[in-house]
Amino acid sequence: MPAPHLVSIALLHDLVCDRKGRVSVTSVANADIHDIARCARTFELRKFYIVTPILKQRIMVKKIIDHWRVGYGHIYNSFRAEAFSLVDLKESLDEVIEDVKNVSGRYPRIVLTGAGLTGELLSFGKLREKIFENEEPYLILFGTGWGFSENIFTRAHYFLAPIRGVNNYNHLSVRSAVAIILDRLLGR
Repeated sequence: MPAPHLVSIALLHDLVCDRKGRVSVTSVANADIHDIARCARTFELRKFYIVTPILKQRIMVKKIIDHWRVGYGHIYNSFRAEAFSLVDLKESLDEVIEDVKNVSGRYPRIVLTGAGLTGELLSFGKLREKIFENEEPYLILFGTGWGFSENIFTRAHYFLAPIRGVNNYNHLSVRSAVAIILDRLLGR
């Protein structure tokens, strides 16, 4: 098994596209915070980053995190508090990358995911092998909205093949996609 401190995920609400393909910023959803934090803990990730450049969004997310880490939520549901211990709020992807580098001593291998990815894609099995074979830190990026903006693509080392259902419909919620991908990459 890979050491838990070597794999992190980031949910980007910045540098994503809207329905028309314009670079946009999306809102943080409370359900994403809760469900993805629980996935991060289940698969023993080093960290789950939430990235938003909007100050009011960061203030709201910090209140939610604090409620479960140190507030009444910590007493009410210790399992949720444990999951929230992995959540880290950042303003930019650069801050996330710097944090991973500071902890691991190396820049992370950045993996892009997305329903619409095409081209040279890594299979789940191949990425799993890479994660298990070496001691490199990995940062898997999940987007919100309608995919990543072009400038995110230049930063990626790997592009992960999309999740495929039984037909051409491919519009999973990000929290569903996170659960499926983490199970395929890190599950027993």
